[in-house]
Amino acid sequence: MSRTVVTIDGNEAAGSVAHQLSEVIVIYPITPSTPMGELSDARSAAGQANLWGSVPLVVEMQSEGGAAGAVHGAMQVGALTTTFTASQGLLLMIPNMYKIAGELTPTVFHVAARSLATQALSIFGDHSDVMSARSTGFAFLSSNSVQEAQDLALIAHAATLKARVPFVHFFDGFRISHEVSKIEKLDTADIRALIDDEAVRAHRSRGLSPDHPFIRGTAQNPDAYFQARETANPFYDACPDIVQGVMERFAEVVGRSYNLFDYVGAPDAERVVIAMGCGAATVQETVEYLVGQGEKVGMIKVRLYRPFSIKHFLQALPNTVKSIAVLDRTKESGAVGEPLYLDIVTTLSEAMAQETPAFSRMPRVIGGRYGLSSKDFTPAMVKCVFDELLKPAPKNHFTVGIQDDVSHTSLEYDPTFSIEPDSTVRCVFWGLGADGTVGANRNSIKIIGEETENYAQGYFVYDSKKSGSVTISHLRFGPDPIEAHYTISEANFVACHQFTFLERFDVLKYAKPGAVFLLNSIYGPDEVWNHLTRETQQGIIDKKLRFYVIDAYSVARETGMGGRINTIMQTCFFAISGILPREQAIGKIKETIKKTYGKRGEAVVQQNYEAVDRTLANLYEVTIPDSVSSSETIRPPVPAAAPEFVRNVLGQMIAGNGDALPVSALPNDGTYPSGTTRWENAILRWRYPSGNRISVSNVVSVPLSVLMQSFG
Repeated sequence: MSRTVVTIDGNEAAGSVAHQLSEVIVIYPITPSTPMGELSDARSAAGQANLWGSVPLVVEMQSEGGAAGAVHGAMQVGALTTTFTASQGLLLMIPNMYKIAGELTPTVFHVAARSLATQALSIFGDHSDVMSARSTGFAFLSSNSVQEAQDLALIAHAATLKARVPFVHFFDGFRISHEVSKIEKLDTADIRALIDDEAVRAHRSRGLSPDHPFIRGTAQNPDAYFQARETANPFYDACPDIVQGVMERFAEVVGRSYNLFDYVGAPDAERVVIAMGCGAATVQETVEYLVGQGEKVGMIKVRLYRPFSIKHFLQALPNTVKSIAVLDRTKESGAVGEPLYLDIVTTLSEAMAQETPAFSRMPRVIGGRYGLSSKDFTPAMVKCVFDELLKPAPKNHFTVGIQDDVSHTSLEYDPTFSIEPDSTVRCVFWGLGADGTVGANRNSIKIIGEETENYAQGYFVYDSKKSGSVTISHLRFGPDPIEAHYTISEANFVACHQFTFLERFDVLKYAKPGAVFLLNSIYGPDEVWNHLTRETQQGIIDKKLRFYVIDAYSVARETGMGGRINTIMQTCFFAISGILPREQAIGKIKETIKKTYGKRGEAVVQQNYEAVDRTLANLYEVTIPDSVSSSETIRPPVPAAAPEFVRNVLGQMIAGNGDALPVSALPNDGTYPSGTTRWENAILRWRYPSGNRISVSNVVSVPLSVLMQSFG
């Protein structure tokens, strides 16, 4: 059966299912889960009905605790109810979660899993929040990709109705919640086939009603509380089999197969890595590569984390395994080990204590941490974990992806190790927060995904400062499914939408030899070379890049677009890349413009159309000289007169090199010196492209006082 293909992000994938299967949706915005609530609100405002023909009621509360309380109340009258949250927002829901689970009330909380504020706040993703709620009595179902965010959302809603155990359905914040990917869309018939109407009626019948009054939520003394806590055991014992049954039904209806624990790798694997979330997809990609090289390795993707089913886990694990590494995307200070690691050790210990042990000898088990706060997790890091398992005494409680020179937990890895196929085209775009670069690239990846046979993926690296700071868009597309949930290291196409970035960053570090470099420049093709930094010139020459320039701000100004260059740079990308025939690409860009800006009026749409039409006449390929000629260099991120901590720590972060900082460089309690922003601003310098005009492309994070001085 032919299925509709869409290109959407993880929030939309999960939120679209939740809207169809809810009558009440209670929201309170928190990054990165906010779009799920916004999209649900927009759908209901537009009159979009749920599976039963009614429009879900979307209510925004004044706090996450209030949202959880409202969810609890709505469910107590038999309404199908959901919410969306992350990080401290989930923690504020914990008191109500204990009540919801204790009363065996079916619901699904969709969580874009995010770091908790500890020594510092972080808006980025890991599993710290969901792990903090694992004792509430909720079931926990983990999605590894945008496709799974949609599919497992449906499985969670179907399973909770059958099991009466409430569910947290979670996926990695930003890495999945904001990643744009090409997926097969579930249609209404698919969803209807998974939902048991009898289970829905049973849920409604348990709702509080004056027609059949009863009491729920009593107070209990020591004589009864303990026994009452044990009454729910049969529901949790049955839950894993119920979820597996729903997954099997899903496979029958939709054709995609999921299990509580999915094994990938050599059937006789001796080394196995266990992980969940999008990190598991990276492990899988690496395992498939290593198996192709003849290595006896494998991995288990954990989908149902709670209730943890020992039976299903042992069925998935090869009995040839000798050593296991368990990867947790969280840190539990003071614990013997991280949560998933402890579960696996306990599972294997119980398996070996059976009358007939599951293995001839207990496999060696080590645990490690990775990817906190969306720290990149690459195949190179996965390979070093497998290499560690080969050692006679592998390091336990390790970290990977950082340099730990304090506790010495980190594993060394070769960052040049890559397994990405040549068939996958990789593109990197440097933009400024709120300049439209990210929006244009989201549209580009949708055009590629829906207008070609290619699979497509877009991931966007934001700075916490958001507007006015650097954004780096990572786009992949190619003929094969893309499971690479990590940033691009070698790109076929690099675009820099802000000329002054060349003074601050090594923008060509992502470019592979022979790649294309597109630059938004106020300098034309005959003069731009002499205005590049020495590092940029050297990179272009050494990597034998093809170099294109356009004065996008000039085109925008002449067509009434102001400082918005997004559609201009998007047009350049399609014109140079040749992904689609030029006229077809321009037609699709204009369709996107109409859809995006139509509500702002026809004049705005026509201005965008004119900008697109005039772009190609202003796009030039630059003839590259044989030698470096510039006297300009990448400026230091802060002045040499700055204090040592500012130069060596904050300066590295400002320059985009924070990943290289060792553990010892950072304050252990989150205490930083004050007044450091003045050193970041002090290094800014200005260029005057013509007369007294300062180009918009030169204005980056400039204090108002400095800007006023520049104009005299």
